[in-house]
Formats: sequence, C-alpha cells, structure tokens
Amino acid sequence: MRNFVLPALLSLLVIVLPHIAAAQTLAGCTATDLTDPPRIAYQCPGGLVIEAEAAAALGIVTAAPDGRPTDVEVSSDAVLIEVEPGSGPFQIRTPHAIAAVRGTEYAVDVEGGKTAVFVTEGEVAVSRTDGSDTVVLGPGFGVDVTPGEPLVVREWGAQRVTNLLNRFGR
Repeated sequence: MRNFVLPALLSLLVIVLPHIAAAQTLAGCTATDLTDPPRIAYQCPGGLVIEAEAAAALGIVTAAPDGRPTDVEVSSDAVLIEVEPGSGPFQIRTPHAIAAVRGTEYAVDVEGGKTAVFVTEGEVAVSRTDGSDTVVLGPGFGVDVTPGEPLVVREWGAQRVTNLLNRFGR
C-alpha cells in the first residue's frame, strides 16, 4: 500500500502546485480552476478576466488603486484576456513584446524565442519590449514578435486560430 500512496501523492502535488503558485501571483483577483483543457480563470476588479494555461508563468507588475491589474507579465505559455471597454488601460508584457488594449478579447502565447498575439475582438497595440515597432491588430489578425525580425500583421488562418483557442476550451 505504501508503495502506491507515495507516488500517487507526488503526482497530485505536481498537478496541484502549479495552480496554487499561479493563483498567488494575481493578488486581488479570484482564481478558478477550469478543466478540459486545464487552465485558471482570474476574475479581477473592473471586469478584467484572464484565462491562463495551467503551466503559464504570470504575475502582476502594476495594479490600479481598485486592485485591478494594469500590467501583467507572462513569461511562458498562453493567456486569453477579456477587457471590458472603458475599464482603463491594461497590457501584457512578455520577454519579446508588450500588448496593450482598450477593451477587447485577445490571446498572447509565449513560446521559445517568440511571442504571438491574436485578437478576437476589439483592438490591441503590440510593440517590442522597448516600445518600438508598434503595430495595431484588429479582429482576426495577429503578429509574431521575434527578436531581430520585423513585426508583420497577418490575418491568421482558421487552423492556427483553432489551435490557439482550443487551448482555452473555445
């Protein structure tokens, strides 16, 4: 019996600990574990909703006086963001890009040496981390931000959009 219980407990810790660690990174937001696929939904003040893949590494850089995050850093995996129009400024920072919004729904995926940003609703301004090379994305458009390569706005194909949004159960 002991030989079975210890590995089972260790497996449970490997599954649960990333959720606990991620939930602690967004103070002021309520975290809810979602399944199929595994992810965490953060309900934040001001109508901000951030869905993060279970293994995503993220944290608040700055917050508004009401506790709503205004600047969130994502260093791995993907997040899906919903920002209510008029809720104030909000941006995602990655090692490669800054994606700032004005009321929209969009996804940011940090993988390897690049950041991909895709917009499903509204408008998102995307720039390099130093604020240079800004492009504006509308619904159905995305950009890959890779060091040393130009930012090219493209309409994403159905398969790429499906692959990304399926990671959030959509």
